[in-house]
Amino acid sequence: MRLVRGKLWGNRDFLFLWIGQGVSDVGTAVSLVVVPLIAVVYLHANGFEVGALSAIQWLPWLIIGLPAGVWVDRSRRRLLMLGCDVVRCVLLASVPIIAAIGTLTLAQLYLVAFGVGFATVVFQIAYQAYPPTIVDTADLPEANAKLLGTGSVAQLAGPGLGGLLVQIARAPFALIADSASYAVSFVTLWLIRTPEPKPQAAEREPIRVAIAEGGRFVFRDPLLRTMTIAPAISNIFFGGYSAIEVLFLVRAVHLAPGSVGLLVGLGSLGSVVGALVARPVSRRYGTARAMWMSSVLTTPFGLLIPLTERGARLALYVLPGWLILIGILIYNVNVTAFRQAYCPPAILGRVVASMRFVLFGAVPLGALAGGALATAIGPRSAILVLLAGNLLSSVVLVLSPLRHMRDLPSSPTAAVETAAAG
Repeated sequence: MRLVRGKLWGNRDFLFLWIGQGVSDVGTAVSLVVVPLIAVVYLHANGFEVGALSAIQWLPWLIIGLPAGVWVDRSRRRLLMLGCDVVRCVLLASVPIIAAIGTLTLAQLYLVAFGVGFATVVFQIAYQAYPPTIVDTADLPEANAKLLGTGSVAQLAGPGLGGLLVQIARAPFALIADSASYAVSFVTLWLIRTPEPKPQAAEREPIRVAIAEGGRFVFRDPLLRTMTIAPAISNIFFGGYSAIEVLFLVRAVHLAPGSVGLLVGLGSLGSVVGALVARPVSRRYGTARAMWMSSVLTTPFGLLIPLTERGARLALYVLPGWLILIGILIYNVNVTAFRQAYCPPAILGRVVASMRFVLFGAVPLGALAGGALATAIGPRSAILVLLAGNLLSSVVLVLSPLRHMRDLPSSPTAAVETAAAG
């Protein structure tokens, strides 16, 4: 297939990837609300148990995050993604089946969450490394903006849909939507026809050596190191907030499940805006500046969220959430395109895995801390502590080499030259 620069609308395989992942993102966003609602409303879980559920979903990043990068670099990435979609589809479909029998327990929900998380680790690393196969390098920023933007729209629609489904049927049965979305993702990936290059034979070194190569590349590079440490700090604190967000809205703000889904969906509108403005902001101010400035200017608004109450003060949940997500999307669009263009293709999977091992490995720690804090001091006070701690990530970005750059370099050699010129 011939790739035409700047014409993603004519790239058949990219369109299949975009459509399939858009549908899958909606299903995932449904689960974002439905899974904790199953725990809180259907299984009557306490704060720590809700936090543990979120932690278990992210725990696979700590267990297989690094070797998964080697598997991705040594395999055809589309085939890995297809297998992961099958696993997630089947596991999520098991929840409403078990609930219909009347035997669903919190332990069973934990097992499904862990299995889905395991498959998601492999899928996400392959997915991050796959676009260069079907998209020209010059079009990667646009492609990532479209993919992330669609994910943002899904985050807007999915939670509201999840809350509505919970209102119509019992919470476990709403997961049918997410299971079906992975089936759609499987079909669209299957329809992609661009040949994927065979993995290089030189990569067949011991897995420990292969993992170390990706880790060294990340942590010896000052830019990749910053892009790992700063969001990892954020993931500890913001991950803790996200783990108890539904608990806070149900038990502190006293909202019904349908209202929770609608509010979480409205709060996700910031992701849509962030995806739309990421490229214009980056062109206007520079990609490096956009990354650290967006964090510094938006993160402090999170301190207003604990003041949320029913009525007009629901805006204190929605508006700060918009601003935070705008900052996150501006950051994510730039870092994803930068990493795909900056890193050698042969180790891109391991670079993604090394960074995400740290980034997403921090989430279960934050989720457990958030659940423990919610149990000890209540969800409202816990959220205040967590969102105050989230400010530390902005401090790291301000003190990093990004502050002295306008734009991100296109290669490690260009980075050295930029640093020398600076």
